[in-house]
Amino acid sequence: MTEAAEYDLVRRAQTGDAEAFAGLVTGHQRFVYHLALRTLGHAEDAEDVAQEAFVRAWLALPNFRGQARFQTWLYRIVTNLCYNRLPRLRRDLNALGEEELPDIPDESFGADALAGIEAEERRAFLHQAIERLPESYRLLVTLRFQQELSYDEIANITSLPLGTVKTGLFRARARLREALREFEEVVV
Repeated sequence: MTEAAEYDLVRRAQTGDAEAFAGLVTGHQRFVYHLALRTLGHAEDAEDVAQEAFVRAWLALPNFRGQARFQTWLYRIVTNLCYNRLPRLRRDLNALGEEELPDIPDESFGADALAGIEAEERRAFLHQAIERLPESYRLLVTLRFQQELSYDEIANITSLPLGTVKTGLFRARARLREALREFEEVVV
């Protein structure tokens, strides 16, 4: 969905147009569910969070001022609901630290590593490795690599300092690289 189309749906939904809100739900429901599932690890909990997120969004939509994109605002609602279900998640994210790391381009993990992973077996392994990450890392990885949000957008959604987001993603990528290296040693 383009930003312009999303903006139009938001404006119409703010006036009570349920059909416009249904369009927003349709456009975001898959990712909202997957974000909750990756963070919480249980399908039933993810369904509950996704449903509650859309209910809260509908109720709060008249107050949405558009200072951030609707998508960012909605994902923040999902993240806060996940924080409520996993109180240690926020503590673990904050514990990542705020030290600044060198800005390592995502290509160092994302494009280069994933481009070489063509075998379905390796892709499945990588998904399993992501599922085994601590919730805090899974959340950051999901926002960055599945939804392709910027570091700034992730910091806004999670209410974390930018340095903490970078640190968390750096550490998550390092864990995934190591898991992939071990997998390739076993396979070879």
